[in-house]
Amino acid sequence: MSIELDATTYVHAKPATAHSYILPAVVDVLENSFQEAKETAVFDLGCGTGGAAAVLAEKGYDVVGVDPSQDGIAKARTAHPDLPLEIGSGYEDLSSRYGTFDAVISLEVVEHVYDPKAFSTTMYDLVKPGGIAVMSTPFHGYWKNLALAVSGKMDDHFMPLKDHGHIKFWSPGTLSTLLLETGFEDVDFEYVGRIPLLAKSMIAIAQKPH
Repeated sequence: MSIELDATTYVHAKPATAHSYILPAVVDVLENSFQEAKETAVFDLGCGTGGAAAVLAEKGYDVVGVDPSQDGIAKARTAHPDLPLEIGSGYEDLSSRYGTFDAVISLEVVEHVYDPKAFSTTMYDLVKPGGIAVMSTPFHGYWKNLALAVSGKMDDHFMPLKDHGHIKFWSPGTLSTLLLETGFEDVDFEYVGRIPLLAKSMIAIAQKPH
């Protein structure tokens, strides 16, 4: 797979704006799924500048992360020198390189991915049997899309003029299908940012069979 995604640049190494409403829900999912943070290994697939990984590491999780952006990883290493954050792509055989993890998170990434099936397979291979995948992406539902259209904000939301912007627009149905066809099971969703019908993002939680 020769798709280059390393041109993404970042203004700073702080957590993204979306993390303010996504990360608390992700932390809750991890706390409800595992007894102790210090015994839980988490892989951040598409870690950007390391903001989410740093928050989880501060809570005691053993975090490893990769991102294809050289600029992002450079900023991550400067801001979080103690975290193992490296250049890597969801199109690579990451499980051979890093092993498997209790949980794999991927926050606001899959909407940028050209080959979501390959990306989801990489995620699946990184999860231990019985572990979980936690994936967030902007929410697309009928009422949300209608509100965007009526308010004239469709262009801002779909980001057509931004390099490496959103190229896939996921609904709960399509994202669930992607994860189930990859091999995950018991896909549940949480909706964050505003009320569920108009949520900014949705979080899919999927389990890998034992």
